[in-house]
Amino acid sequence: MLITPQDAQVLPALDRAKWTFTTRRVPKVAATAVLPSVAEARPGDLVLAEVAKIGNHRRVQLSDGRHSALYPGDRLILACADRFAPDQFSGTARLSAEGSDLLAGGGVIGTLTDKHGKSSAPTRLVPLGLLGGPEGRPLNLAEFALPAEATARPKHSFLVVGTGMNAGKTSAAAGVINGFVRLGLRPAAVKLTGTGAFGDLQAYEAAGAARVLDFTDAGMASTHRQPLPRLLQAADTLLDAAALADLSVVELADGIAQGETAELLQSPGFAAPFDGVLLAASDPLAAQAALALLARWGIAPLALTGRLTASPSDAREAGEATGLPVFSREDLCDPAAATALISMAEEQGLRAA
Repeated sequence: MLITPQDAQVLPALDRAKWTFTTRRVPKVAATAVLPSVAEARPGDLVLAEVAKIGNHRRVQLSDGRHSALYPGDRLILACADRFAPDQFSGTARLSAEGSDLLAGGGVIGTLTDKHGKSSAPTRLVPLGLLGGPEGRPLNLAEFALPAEATARPKHSFLVVGTGMNAGKTSAAAGVINGFVRLGLRPAAVKLTGTGAFGDLQAYEAAGAARVLDFTDAGMASTHRQPLPRLLQAADTLLDAAALADLSVVELADGIAQGETAELLQSPGFAAPFDGVLLAASDPLAAQAALALLARWGIAPLALTGRLTASPSDAREAGEATGLPVFSREDLCDPAAATALISMAEEQGLRAA
């Protein structure tokens, strides 16, 4: 699943540095210099930084899929990027030589703008420089993205969206994947938006996905504040990369009202490749509000799922209020549910035609 940088010919300044998840597509030999101009960093630029003070994140996710505890003085290779996470940190892709913040444990460095009241201060980092290539310019994740190749798409594609963070989207996506696997199919899984982290990919892989991909494969450490054309291009690239699978399951981060997610869902043609949409909701009222918003955008989900299914009462209320079937993660793992989703998608397509 994870692409691990090669270990040969590492710069002395990078010796024993910890390469984080967001850098997983970058061969270590690509870095031939450390450039001091950190204030000029752009989203996606690779950064060498030193841990100054341990804060909220006490460990990082490494490029090979492991966690590593942090210690003062550790050197990290991260990506400069924006982050949006209302339940933890939000920040901008801006660096200062005096000090910057570890915005995400998957390897995002930037400047904190706000944090959730229950989160402690971020781990502080001192940027030592930007990694440079042979031409003396900063290395950027975009250089190591999958190539865009127009190929035949999988026969079926399903989109999982949610009412907000922690609504149960990834759990639902994993359930859908497992249901299709148990039906005898080979699904691909794609996390199209969000902040670089290996947790979702590992959840997809554990569910049996034949191939797992995310926006880091399209050259972004985070999709926050990325322009719509780039996100649409990433969608094309990642869905093309899933071509050899029997079907694909695609997850969008955060809630449908979040900036980039809302832009994508309202973009003409974005939803066209998907046979069906599943809405993960935190509670019945959130489900009804999200369905109303999606209806304005011409999107009608096939079913509800997510955190509300932990409560039979909430699941029953949501189903009665919306008229939609409600599937828990366990339901979605059943091959019968996978068959039902395909049937519902085909029936909806026939009605639309």
